[in-house]
Amino acid sequence: MANFFTRLLTAGEGKQFREYESVVEQVNAFEPLIEPLTDDALRAKTDEFRSRLEAGEELDDLLPEAFAVVREAARRTLGMRHFDVQIIGGIVLHRGNIAEMKTGEGKTLVATLPVYLNALAGKGVHVVTVNDYLAKRDSEWMGQVYRFLGLTVGIVQSGMDPAARKPAYAADVTYGTNTEFGFDYLRDNMVTRAENRVQRGHHYAIVDEVDSILIDEARTPLIISGAGTRSADTYKSFAKIAPRLKIDEDFELDEAKRTVAPTEQGISRVEQLLGIEDLYADPSGQMVNHLQQALKAQYLFNRDVEYVVKDGEVLIVDEFTGRLMVGRRWSDGLHQAVEAKEHVHVREENQTLATITLQNFFRLYEKLAGMTGTAVTEDAEFREIYNLPVVVIPPNRPMVRDDRNDLIYRTIDAKFDAVAEEIATRYAAGQPCLVGTISIENSERLSGALKRRGLPHNVLNAKFHEMEAHIVAQAGRKGSITIATNMAGRGTDIILGGNPEFLADEILRNRGIDPEEATDEQRADALGEAKRVCAAEHEEVVAAGGLAVIGTERHDSRRIDNQLRGRSGRQGDPGVSQFYLSLEDDLMRLFGGGRMDRISAFMSKGDIPEDMPIQAKMVSKAIESAQRQVEAQNFASRKYVLEYDDVMNKQRQVIYAERNQILDGKDIRGRVEEMIRDTVASTVAEFCSEKSYSEEWDWDGLADALNEITGASLVDGEVRGADTPAELTEALAGKVLALYQAKEAEIGEQQMRALERHVMLRVIDARWMNHLLEMDYLRDGIGLRAIGQRDPLVEYKAEAYDAFKFLVSEIDRDFLRTITHIQVTVQPAPEAPELSRVTYTAPTESTIFGGARAQAASQAAAGGGASEAMAAAAAAGAKRSATPGGATVVKDKSDPYANVGRNEPCPCGSGKKYKHCHGANA
Repeated sequence: MANFFTRLLTAGEGKQFREYESVVEQVNAFEPLIEPLTDDALRAKTDEFRSRLEAGEELDDLLPEAFAVVREAARRTLGMRHFDVQIIGGIVLHRGNIAEMKTGEGKTLVATLPVYLNALAGKGVHVVTVNDYLAKRDSEWMGQVYRFLGLTVGIVQSGMDPAARKPAYAADVTYGTNTEFGFDYLRDNMVTRAENRVQRGHHYAIVDEVDSILIDEARTPLIISGAGTRSADTYKSFAKIAPRLKIDEDFELDEAKRTVAPTEQGISRVEQLLGIEDLYADPSGQMVNHLQQALKAQYLFNRDVEYVVKDGEVLIVDEFTGRLMVGRRWSDGLHQAVEAKEHVHVREENQTLATITLQNFFRLYEKLAGMTGTAVTEDAEFREIYNLPVVVIPPNRPMVRDDRNDLIYRTIDAKFDAVAEEIATRYAAGQPCLVGTISIENSERLSGALKRRGLPHNVLNAKFHEMEAHIVAQAGRKGSITIATNMAGRGTDIILGGNPEFLADEILRNRGIDPEEATDEQRADALGEAKRVCAAEHEEVVAAGGLAVIGTERHDSRRIDNQLRGRSGRQGDPGVSQFYLSLEDDLMRLFGGGRMDRISAFMSKGDIPEDMPIQAKMVSKAIESAQRQVEAQNFASRKYVLEYDDVMNKQRQVIYAERNQILDGKDIRGRVEEMIRDTVASTVAEFCSEKSYSEEWDWDGLADALNEITGASLVDGEVRGADTPAELTEALAGKVLALYQAKEAEIGEQQMRALERHVMLRVIDARWMNHLLEMDYLRDGIGLRAIGQRDPLVEYKAEAYDAFKFLVSEIDRDFLRTITHIQVTVQPAPEAPELSRVTYTAPTESTIFGGARAQAASQAAAGGGASEAMAAAAAAGAKRSATPGGATVVKDKSDPYANVGRNEPCPCGSGKKYKHCHGANA
């Protein structure tokens, strides 16, 4: 142990690691006391720790003994004992930092230490993984430790029924993906009943592959959306003309910055091709956006690189992991433009109902930690955005992998030929090869070259990801060749000689036995054979030099390259890594600058054969410089997204806090008088100026406005005697309050409190969704302010503030309008009365849920959100009908006036039209 900490101290982390050393020594000191305990006695430690917490001790006080308990529990359940470096990793995670640990150092086991300790507080711990497979695997694998110690373990998976999510979150430890946790948070803030919320707060989270989740995926916000406008034909029209436009004539293209801009000539040509006079005549600006997105789809987004087409659907390929991002769609019409380009079904555009960035979601947690093999290159971003320092944990055994200098070829063809030959040579020696590509296109190109040479291999990319874990687990077997589109977040260890657990499943299948149905005896026999095979191959692979990692191109991010390298050389194993590059690679071409041109000219003039590589410091520096440029550009992009979402985040927190208080039974009655006064005051100010005499005020306009809000004629002779807007406001506010009190007396105080909460939730949801739509429009166009030398972000903040003030006032106005128009039938019950049936008049409903937005609001929240009340009313004997404005209205079939048209005879028998009789106030 002394030698180990000597290495740590010389790594430049002296003071910090000396403190870690003392904690590790305390943990080790508990080991002889914990080891003799029976299983029951060891399990009883959990109750003891919880009692000590209740008595006032802190988690840090419990840490040494709790870590020792987890170490012993892991030894008994998993046959794995935490190394001292893993104890240090646990300390780092418990303190809310990122632990950078090389691949194969056992990060999954490390997490059990802080997870158990923090779960003792009883507030729940979330373990965040990159995919459902890893969440399921880790919850079952590491769950053995937690269950042994008396903790409960839950798992949240995509497609899981909402009823199953609540108990999963109620568990002491909950596993799931970042998207599931984030979307559940958004859905929780759309429900209209407190019991429908599934999460119970955000206490502590450990994010596995933290760089993949908090960096790579952070540019794409989480969005819950509903049906919006239909414009599929427009997308198809623009998709037809995009290939006919010429670069540098009709539009300017910047591949490095991934931007496209039509020229004046291009605009004229588009107008001619589409047969329209003025592309900019569209007041919404959508026609220009259609053109922009069509050009991007045609010239910047390539099939089998940025996306694939599978079963008639365009699926995004994660540029960092190579995985399909099922369910994700590009925003601002880009996804529809790609669908039109590929001649598949163009799905209608969506309206945002709820959204949050991953940055702001994870900043909700009281304490956040992460672990990965590659984070230190992004340390500055982790500190600035998440306040998460990166701590590098040295490996348990020294790294002996041979990382060789890059080989640079003049052309891509020469590079791939060299890679194929290198793989063939290593295959002949029995050395396993893991080959990394940066696109599906390149992986399939290399696969074709290997097939022509008769070399057996596996291809792992977004097209063939179903067997991902199995393929990666066996990538260390003798002579294995695995082509992988990036290696970020694969989460499965590559063991030299193969993984006996996975091989045992294969042996069972070869014997005609389903691994899921195998008996204990059959599995034990297969596992024994697998271990013998893997042990023999392990020796042969070690003798051949270990796992060879071959990169066919440098990624934009150094971190992704490091992830690929890190797959070799685990736990002191031998290994080698080598990158093959060409001067025609995108990174070199777009960011290499003049240095690449000089090197290319030198190789041409020097008659250097295409198949002869060079190794030049100038190239290495150019590559590093290019990667830093892209990393800085990506950071700026993520920060840009976050800066705008930070503005919305403050508003979101206010709205969600109000919703949750209402769900939890907050009494709104205390705010009613304030809402009445504010609404009346703003209405009076609209029609009655302080700078004019009362005789000049727009009395008719004021009367109509108040009648629309309250359904009553309030501007009578008494209030017309007011001389100032303040006097008028006071008089009218009293009348509105009297109406409110009359409604309360009519239905009962307790019933009114429930009605207030019900209506307020509906109004908040409807107005918030409209607000999100308006903010989307604002953000889409705010960049143009830069032309006028104004900072778009400053402008956005100012207008967002004004928009939010308007939102609050409209919520108050809509609440009063709805509560005064609403008709309620109370059916007494033995317990507290419930709202049995609610009838809304059409003007009220269409005001709140106007037009297409209403349709989106009511369709999108099936089972929750703004339309939950509608579903409940429908179940109680109501039916839905569409208003001309597109709103969904709930009407009571037992009401004789409910389904009468405005121009039909009134059911009362008066002979008048309904709108002139009982429908006059509707």
